[in-house]
Amino acid sequence: MIAVLIVATVREDIADFLAALLLVYVILIFAYIISSLIQSFGRIPYARWSSAVIGFLRDVCEPYLRIFRRFIPPIGPIDISPIVAILLLQIVGGLLVSVIRG
Repeated sequence: MIAVLIVATVREDIADFLAALLLVYVILIFAYIISSLIQSFGRIPYARWSSAVIGFLRDVCEPYLRIFRRFIPPIGPIDISPIVAILLLQIVGGLLVSVIRG
């Protein structure tokens, strides 16, 4: 009986960790989108900290977003691939979390 409770709590912990990880990644994607919009308007003066933050966001988000940019071309100046990427991440992540929880 105790082993079943331990397995159940471990599964819950893993599912909660995965849900939190997905939330953090979605927040990072939003931060990358906003920072690239601000940077495209030319409003960020060069600073070491802003360059480091933008470089980190680019290194973390761009490999995932590049998958969708191959298949979804931009519509004029609007790139909808991050929207599709976030939606797919939420759907697949939610399914995976619910499967882990059981």
